[in-house]
Amino acid sequence: MAKSGKSSASRFAVWVILLLLVLGLAGFGAGGLGGNITTIGSVGDTPITAQEYQNGLQQELNFESRRRQQPVSMQTALREGIDLRVRERIAAVSALTEEARVIGLSVGDGEVLNQLQQVQAFQGPTGTFDRDSYEFALERSNIRPAEFEDSLRSTAARQILEQSVTGGLTLNDAYAETLYGFLGQRRSFRWATLGADLLTTPNAVPTDAELAEFHSENAAQFETPEIRKISYAWLTPDMVAAEITPNEDELRALYDERSDEFNQPDRRMVERLSFIDTAAATAAKAALDAGETTFDALVEERGLTLEDVDQGEVARDDLDGPIAEAVFALTEPGISAPVETSLGPALYRINAVLEAREITLEEVRDELVEQATADQARRAVLDQMNDVDDLLAGGASLEELGKDTDLVFAQIDFFDEERSGIAGYDNFREEAALMNEGDFPEARELSDGGIFAARLDEIVAPALPPLEDIREEVAAAWDAAQTKRRLTELGDALKAKLDAGETMEALSLEGRTETDRGRTDFVENMPVALLVTAFDLEAAGETALVPSDEGAILVKLLDISDADLEAEDAQAFLSQLSQQGSAGLAADVFELFGQSVLSRHGLSLDQVSINAVNASIH
Repeated sequence: MAKSGKSSASRFAVWVILLLLVLGLAGFGAGGLGGNITTIGSVGDTPITAQEYQNGLQQELNFESRRRQQPVSMQTALREGIDLRVRERIAAVSALTEEARVIGLSVGDGEVLNQLQQVQAFQGPTGTFDRDSYEFALERSNIRPAEFEDSLRSTAARQILEQSVTGGLTLNDAYAETLYGFLGQRRSFRWATLGADLLTTPNAVPTDAELAEFHSENAAQFETPEIRKISYAWLTPDMVAAEITPNEDELRALYDERSDEFNQPDRRMVERLSFIDTAAATAAKAALDAGETTFDALVEERGLTLEDVDQGEVARDDLDGPIAEAVFALTEPGISAPVETSLGPALYRINAVLEAREITLEEVRDELVEQATADQARRAVLDQMNDVDDLLAGGASLEELGKDTDLVFAQIDFFDEERSGIAGYDNFREEAALMNEGDFPEARELSDGGIFAARLDEIVAPALPPLEDIREEVAAAWDAAQTKRRLTELGDALKAKLDAGETMEALSLEGRTETDRGRTDFVENMPVALLVTAFDLEAAGETALVPSDEGAILVKLLDISDADLEAEDAQAFLSQLSQQGSAGLAADVFELFGQSVLSRHGLSLDQVSINAVNASIH
C-alpha cells in the first residue's frame, strides 16, 4: 500500500507541475493589463491575482473553442457566464489555500525538491534534477522559480487538506448492490404492433365542421414558425478562391513546412522498462524469451502503467547510438536485448515498425495547391474585416457593402430549422437568434474564415394559416389521429382478452418474444417506451398498451430474472460502482466543505479590475 500511495503521489506531483506550466504558457504574452492591476479580489488574506484569472479565462476560452470547433469570443463568454464559472473555480481554490494558511498546513522544502526531481523536463543529461534545466523551462513559461515553488507548495497543501476531509469516505455495499440489482435485472416479454391493417373499415370522411374544429384545437401543430427577416452582407473563402493561383515559391514553402510529414525516416513505436542493474534486465529478458512472463506483467510488477513506459514514435536520430542499434535491430514487433541508458539498463518493446516515407512535391501538388488556395483565401477575406467595420461605423448600409466591397448582399427568412446558405453556420444562427430590431450591424467571423454583418429587419410572429390554405395537411393529420384513436380502443379490447388468458395468436396478432432483455437494450425499430413499459410491469403475466406514432403496441411480461450479484462481471461492476459512488460522495463532501470555507473567510472582488482583465482578452 505504501508503494502504491507513493506512486500515486508522484503522478499527482507531475500532473500538478505540468498543469502549472500549461497555465503559465497560457498567460505568457497575453498582456494588456498594465502594471497597476495585480489582483481582482481576495479570499481572506489570500489574493486572487489578475494573472491567474486571465490565464483561467484564456484556458477556458481555448477549451470551449476546441469543443465547439469554432472561436469563442469574450463577448460570448460574458453572455454565457463562462467568466463567472472561472471566477468561482479560482475562488474555491483560493479559499482552500487560505484555509491551509490559517491552520498552518504546508509542506517542507525537501518535499518540494523531491517532487521537482521527478519531472523529466527538469532533468539534465544524467537523468537527475538539473537546476539550469529547471530554470530554463520556467523561463520559457514566463514563471519565476520562487513563484512556481510557492504554487507547488500551495497545491500540495490543498491536496493534503482534501485528503484529510475526504480520506476514508466510502459508501455502504448496499448502495452498489441495490443499484446493480436494478440495472442488472433481465426481463422476457412478448409484444405485437397494432397497425391500421387491423381496422376492418376505413375512417369516415371528415365534415367541414370536424376539420375546422381539429384545425382550431391543434393550432400549434399547424402554426408557421417565428420568422426573422434578416438582411446580411457576407464573404467566404470559397467566394474568392477561384481568383487565387498559388505560385511555385508558395507551394515549395508549404511543402518545406510540411517536410516532416511527407518525408520521414524509419521509425518505431516503443516502450521502455528500466531495471536496477544489468543482471535484473538480463533475467527479465530470459523470462520473456522462455514465456514465463509478459512485458505487461513486468511493468505492473514495478508499480507502473503502460502509459508510464510509453516512449511514443521514435526515429534512429532520436536515440543514443547503442539504444538505436538495439531498437532498430528489430525489423518486426518484439523486445530488444538489455541496453544501457542514462536511467540504467532497460528493455525496449517495439510495438510497430514504421517504414521510411518520401513523398515528392509533385505527388502532393494538388493537395498543396488546395491548402495554399484555402489559406490565402481565408487571409484575403479576414484582411477585409477591419475595413468593413470602419465602413459600418461610418454609416454604410449592408446594401452599400454589397455594392462597394467584395461582400455579397442577401436576405434570408430565418427560423430555427433553417440550415441553407449562411444559416448553415452555427455562429450566424447564434447571432440571428439574439439580434434585435434596431441593433447596429457589426462585422463577425464565420467558422470557415468568412465574415458577415447582419441586420434584423422584421420579426414575423408564429401564425395559424387559414384552413383553406392547408386543408389537405389538416385532413391528413385528422385521419392519422382517428386511426390512432381507433387502434387505442381496439388495443384496450385486445388487452382485456389477453388478460383473460387468450394468446396473441388467437387474437390474430403477430407476436414476437424478447428474451432476457436488459434495461439498456433496445428493440429494433420500436420506440424506447416499449422496453420502459416492459420494465414497469410488476409481475409475470401483466400486460400493457404502449402508444406509438402509428397506433399502439400490446406487450405481455413473461418472466423477471434477478441480477446475479455473484457473477464475475457483476463483481467487477460492483467494485467500479462502489468506487465511483465513494468518489462522488467525497466530491460532494469536499464541495460542501469548500463552500463553508469560502463563506467563513469571505470573498471580495474588484469589479473594475475584473472588467479590465475581461477587456484584455482578445
